[in-house]
Amino acid sequence: MKLSQFKFKLPDELIALHPAKNRDESRMMVIHRETGEIEHRVFKDIIEYFGDKDVFVFNDTKVFPARLYGNKEKTGAKIEVFLLRELNEENRLWDVLVDPARKIRIGNKLYFGEDDSMVAEVIDNTTSRGRTLRFLFDGSHEEFKEALFALGETPIPPYMKEKRDAEADDEARYQNIFAKNEGAVVAPAAGLHFSRELLKRMEIKGIEYGFLTLHSGLGNFREIDVEDLTKHKMDSEQMFVGPEVVKLVNEAKDRKSRICAVGTSVMRGIESTVSTDGHLKPYTGWTNKFIFPPYEFSVADSMVTNFHTPMSTMLMMTAAFGGYDLIMEAYNQAIKEGYRFGAYGDAMLII
Repeated sequence: MKLSQFKFKLPDELIALHPAKNRDESRMMVIHRETGEIEHRVFKDIIEYFGDKDVFVFNDTKVFPARLYGNKEKTGAKIEVFLLRELNEENRLWDVLVDPARKIRIGNKLYFGEDDSMVAEVIDNTTSRGRTLRFLFDGSHEEFKEALFALGETPIPPYMKEKRDAEADDEARYQNIFAKNEGAVVAPAAGLHFSRELLKRMEIKGIEYGFLTLHSGLGNFREIDVEDLTKHKMDSEQMFVGPEVVKLVNEAKDRKSRICAVGTSVMRGIESTVSTDGHLKPYTGWTNKFIFPPYEFSVADSMVTNFHTPMSTMLMMTAAFGGYDLIMEAYNQAIKEGYRFGAYGDAMLII
């Protein structure tokens, strides 16, 4: 497959800048892979497609307030710092992106907070935009993280940030209700559609669910710069697949219950830790798995995802799972029907 095969015109007005009023009341397009049928439903209807002992797998990563605004020493120039990941807990080292990058050099100090309460020193240039910062802070690691995150704001995706300011509502809504393990800078958007009421209704119906953790990074939004998709390299993301979800999924597979991956991050996590016999195994580490058509999936037989932007890796995985022709036809319909795209947009169920 070529990059250009995933190009389509997405009208700006279809990019959702705000979440639906209620999590489980966004629109949902249902794609039937075997028949090619396409249905238009409301998300909370999803439980009509699943029954007793079917299993959903969620990503319980938690987005942290990764976007900071600081000032450069001496000049006072305003610098945006995007925290990517903590590199060393003891030395307070963080991998970050800075903007504008051209103004930052090794040895520069950056000041954060109204009273310059947080100071960081640039100690390394890792990429053209990236830097390694050492934060200067006296206190425990817990106190440091609390102080650092108090200065940050919710890192809504770049395509949304360009069109609107962050809102207080994002702090709660750009987070899954089951988010627990801090480490993501991108919310697993498919999970945003699940409300507490919907999870309760699933439990009553006998639908089971479990969690893996995959800390979604900015690589999801990095532009692919090669036409030949086999030459694209995904950014590595940290993931944890524990024995509880492994047992849940493997038992469901053995009894031939339906297994639903909620989001592209979950699907990538599952496919990164599947064994040769088609069962999951526990895993702690990193994955840079890139899934695009054609691809043979091993575990999940259904998937929830959002509507993605053109030429994105998430669209490519969706097309791999649903079938390229069917998914691109579904996207054509979505645009005609006014479905909302992006993290705050509408949902797609592929069964």
